[in-house]
Amino acid sequence: MSTIEIKGISKIYGDTKALSDINLTIEENKIYGLLGRNGAGKTTLLNLITNRIFPTTGRISIDGGVVLENDEALSNVFYMMEKNLYPEGLKVKEIFNWTKEFYPLFNHNYANSLAEKFELNINKKVKQLSTGYTSIFKVIIALASNAKIIILDEPVLGLDAYHREMLYKEILTNYIESPKTIIISTHLIEEISDILEEVLIIKEGKLIVKDSVENLLSSAYKISGEASRVDQYIKGLTYIGEETIGKFKSVTILDKKRNEALAKELELDFSKAELQKLFISLTN
Repeated sequence: MSTIEIKGISKIYGDTKALSDINLTIEENKIYGLLGRNGAGKTTLLNLITNRIFPTTGRISIDGGVVLENDEALSNVFYMMEKNLYPEGLKVKEIFNWTKEFYPLFNHNYANSLAEKFELNINKKVKQLSTGYTSIFKVIIALASNAKIIILDEPVLGLDAYHREMLYKEILTNYIESPKTIIISTHLIEEISDILEEVLIIKEGKLIVKDSVENLLSSAYKISGEASRVDQYIKGLTYIGEETIGKFKSVTILDKKRNEALAKELELDFSKAELQKLFISLTN
């Protein structure tokens, strides 16, 4: 199992309350998106889960075992941090060997096959890798670790669109072939929306949303068409994400109910709401 229980967690730095009374269950074998603006408290929460810092109040447990100074509980967690903490003088292949000392189930063959797929030179030293290849290198180690819980903090930093898409597909393939709990913290919300099952949104240190992507997206919809007709449709409705190009207009309506008859009369089109637009609305 790999269930994370977070109960009454708060973290205070001097006069700053980084997290405030977080209560949350992260269930096993799901892919979560941890979302929030800069400074919302995402990294603080991840550091607390992995026992890198200690809570001011509350407790965090993994499968019933409190993580505080608990090596056994944390042995099932791999945390890929945004910052690179690997020895820069070592070669990639040496880091692979080094990782197996801490994660005995580390799959060397899988790591090498991913390195080949992403054209990562395992004979290069860590300090010789570009920002993008450093991200690839760290994600490969995370996926090959075979940990029951994998945390990826900004996993596609420095990657071009092609490699980002490759990496998302590999994360999903890894999850399907070997179900596990995956938590992804990223600012590229729309790009990962298709692989997420659950969304966690933190605003100013508080958890404001824990919901499935399906439920969240079904709470809104997009309407588009000729601008003046869209204006007629949205009168009296709550909407966000207004986009106008010439006479064409598109907005996201924060409501489940659609006025099909009016949309047909005004010759407007419906489409699915975007996760990023909803995130912006919820964190405003």
